[in-house]
Amino acid sequence: MLRQETTAESQDVEGLVIRAQRGDQQAFSRLIASQYHFIFRVAFRVLGHKSDAEDVAQTVCLRLATSLSSFDRRASFTSWLYRVTMNIARDFLRSQMRRKKLVDGAAALASEHVDAEQDAQRPVEDIWNAVRSLPEKQRDAVILVHGEELSQEEAARIMSCKKVTVAWHLHNARKALRDLI
Repeated sequence: MLRQETTAESQDVEGLVIRAQRGDQQAFSRLIASQYHFIFRVAFRVLGHKSDAEDVAQTVCLRLATSLSSFDRRASFTSWLYRVTMNIARDFLRSQMRRKKLVDGAAALASEHVDAEQDAQRPVEDIWNAVRSLPEKQRDAVILVHGEELSQEEAARIMSCKKVTVAWHLHNARKALRDLI
């Protein structure tokens, strides 16, 4: 289950954001360090490959240096960071598809001798691989609501749409996944 930030953690992050926006390099470094795992996790959910997720996480961190000034606190920093990370991950996917170098998640190397734990994990990997093949909005809704365990309302804020639209994307995703799996 997604760990909820405590008020103290949230205030610490908000304080770091304010200080970083004012040019405090040490605050920016601490902000990046505190949010890197979050950024990587979201990128991995979208992309499905560790190395791709690392590339996107690094890109997000670099872009935060210039885009942090555009954060206006209308949404929580976490919601804003979800959006930034997912947009950069989508851009990465588009560039990979344009160059036809997108690696299919199902083509991951597997040894002939798979232990029981790895074998049990395979259906979960197959589901996430199927999710990654969904249209963009459906994929985002599934990742946010089921992968990140956010409410449909929070997903709607991140996706810049209404809650009912998220529900519609989830409904269509379920229908599509039934056919894919």
